[in-house]
Amino acid sequence: MTTKILLVEDEEKLARFIELELSYEGYSVTKAFNGRSGLELAESDEFDLILLDIMLPELSGMEVLRRIRRKSSIPVIMLTARDSIDDKVAGLDRGADDYLTKPFAIEELLARIRTALRKRTAATETSVLSASGVILDTARRTVCVNDYPVELTKREFDLLHYLLKNKGIVLSRDTLMDNVWDYDFDGETNSVDVYIRFLRSKIDEAFNIKLIHTVRGVGYVIKDEQ
Repeated sequence: MTTKILLVEDEEKLARFIELELSYEGYSVTKAFNGRSGLELAESDEFDLILLDIMLPELSGMEVLRRIRRKSSIPVIMLTARDSIDDKVAGLDRGADDYLTKPFAIEELLARIRTALRKRTAATETSVLSASGVILDTARRTVCVNDYPVELTKREFDLLHYLLKNKGIVLSRDTLMDNVWDYDFDGETNSVDVYIRFLRSKIDEAFNIKLIHTVRGVGYVIKDEQ
């Protein structure tokens, strides 16, 4: 089956060049030249991957990404001329899978597309994970507590996913850093504690449940109890 890619890019010459190169590699490419039409296409058709520019007319790439992540875990690679760390962090925190700065070599784009598609294939594991009334759907990238939706950032979702996937196992801060944070993340392990507090605020405290337990001197564990 042909892999379908949605390209949302307002620079028409660049969009045409990318389309030609991807088509040559055997991908089926659909183009959109503004954020609003890109979002409509993303919501109305089944794509395998989205290439999304940040600086778009009508609706910014960041806003398009935020709305896509409400309903889908489709791989999204951000394309941008802006190379600031803040922009990169903002995109990754909102759910982008990768980030490519213009100008880029087409070979690098193709390599990143292949990597993102491999990760998606590998991620088709158990779709739904649950504990103590919390239900996490990896395919739809949604979290509900007692049927009420909870909005999480990408990092919060990934942390909760890893904890649920290892339910009943005490995980050290180093283990969580290695498996949830990016390999090039330069932060400290207290970042884990910060995000645990975020999750507890949005889930444990908001719904009056005890989901994430602290094991002093070791780390954290999710126990399936009400």
